[in-house]
Amino acid sequence: MLKRTQGRLLLGLLVITGLAGTLNNTSLSQKERKYAMNLMKDGKTELFNSVEGLSKAQLDYKPNQDSRSIREYIFHIASCEKNCWNLLSAIMKTAPDPDKRSLINYTDDELVSMIEDPEHVNLLSESLKSKNKDFTSLEDALGSFRLQRTNHIKYVKLSTEDLRNHVVQMPFGWIDCYQFCLMISAHSQRHIKQIQELKADPGFPEK
Repeated sequence: MLKRTQGRLLLGLLVITGLAGTLNNTSLSQKERKYAMNLMKDGKTELFNSVEGLSKAQLDYKPNQDSRSIREYIFHIASCEKNCWNLLSAIMKTAPDPDKRSLINYTDDELVSMIEDPEHVNLLSESLKSKNKDFTSLEDALGSFRLQRTNHIKYVKLSTEDLRNHVVQMPFGWIDCYQFCLMISAHSQRHIKQIQELKADPGFPEK
């Protein structure tokens, strides 16, 4: 009887403390978590698949002087993944401001579609963009991306923070911090599409 009572007390304590965020209506729903996590996981897999087995000539190929190479795309993606998450962490340390939600003009799906589309420009501020000097090798960039993206997936899965009521202005408009997470994932998808276009270019080296 004593053990049963102690067990119930422990369960109650876990609900009140460890699971408090799941009971808070300002934390993410399971549907929101699943949507963001699937985007992040798929993007992680696709990025590594996009460079698997490529030679140095293929990694450094550019159809013209204004293009990025695949290597440069990977450096850029990895750098932005880190820089964007640092900004998100800083924003989440400020107080939530639900009144700013009226400034948001995009649904989650609209935001993802826009960010993933390579035709849209000026999506990130200059401070979040890389200058391709953050990494010394492709392996270094991929390792950083793997670590960052794995941590971001865990954050979306477990966080009880009020992501929806922290709002930030980007060059393309206002978004909340849940959408900021979606933006980070969609940004990598945007460049993965461009990597695939490079690989389909007529001048792309055979090996």
